[in-house]
Amino acid sequence: MASLNKVFLIGNLTRDPEVRYLPSGAAVADLRLAVNRKYKNQQGEEKEETCFVSASAWGRQAETCGQYLSKGSPILIEGRLRYEEWEKDGQKNNRLTVNAERVQFMGSPRRDAAPGDAPPADERRSAPPSDSGSAHETGDDDDLPF
Repeated sequence: MASLNKVFLIGNLTRDPEVRYLPSGAAVADLRLAVNRKYKNQQGEEKEETCFVSASAWGRQAETCGQYLSKGSPILIEGRLRYEEWEKDGQKNNRLTVNAERVQFMGSPRRDAAPGDAPPADERRSAPPSDSGSAHETGDDDDLPF
């Protein structure tokens, strides 16, 4: 049977990203996200619920998150769910987290970013351009008539 593990979340950070480095040198950013849902109950009253989600970004994307994001920053995360288990003081614990494959910044960079710095529009690795695309779609400005 086929399976799919894909998550898309849009929300706001509940704290500044915590960037750390593994012994291998790889960067990891721990992100905590609040995702709000507004709905009407059976009585027609408007309600709101908040879901708090932990996510991890890796590599250069993790460093960029630490540099440009802060508490309250609106972001979109595309990733996959990861189940974690551990034991502490004889107590078994578990949780679901999101392994962020892409983090899209949806707001302005934080105030302490260097002047002129602009966060990347998207940390996702781009797919190779198709042969059937126009010069504009493939990013090849040399083929433009002006």
